[in-house]
Amino acid sequence: MKRTTKVQKKSKLKLLHQYYSYTGFYTFIGKNLKKAILPFSIIVVGLLLFNKFIFNINEGLHSLTEMFSTLGVLTLFFISESLLGLIPPEIFIAWTKKTTEPILNLVFLATLSYIGGIISYFIGKAVLRIKSVKNYLEIKMAKQLKNTAKWGGFLIVVGALLPVPFSMTCLAGGMIKYPLRGVLLFGLLRFARFAIYGAAIFQVVS
Repeated sequence: MKRTTKVQKKSKLKLLHQYYSYTGFYTFIGKNLKKAILPFSIIVVGLLLFNKFIFNINEGLHSLTEMFSTLGVLTLFFISESLLGLIPPEIFIAWTKKTTEPILNLVFLATLSYIGGIISYFIGKAVLRIKSVKNYLEIKMAKQLKNTAKWGGFLIVVGALLPVPFSMTCLAGGMIKYPLRGVLLFGLLRFARFAIYGAAIFQVVS
């Protein structure tokens, strides 16, 4: 009986793999990862050069903690994570190391990012009520939305874990009417991302 169950699971996984290969999911993810790697690499190299030749980032982060309250920084981060996530979370993760409660503030960041993604999801659903936007998406971006609809859950996972704006993937999820429970579940991986990045960045920031 157990052997039969294992065979069934393997068959399902094989079929799932074939489906994603056939529909072009892996190609779609690969292309977007390539697009994300270059800007991410530029940001990292730019920060290293900036820190070495122009301005000491550790000193800047220390000044930031003195100039702005913790609530002010967290509020700015929450707004960013709710509206397209244009400010890299890594900046705020580095900031937490300079606070009196780095681990606690890192948890706050992860929580706010998670909630911000959910807000973006509802913004995506609300945008569809605007007739002009709905018509544009259905005509000009039909192919992109079709692909997104196929792999909604995986896109949320990618947005939660990889250097792709989480807010944007959740916004897309709302636009394709991806189930909210999927966003809530897969979005929890956002906490893993902040834990991993936090561990790495805390080794760099003194």
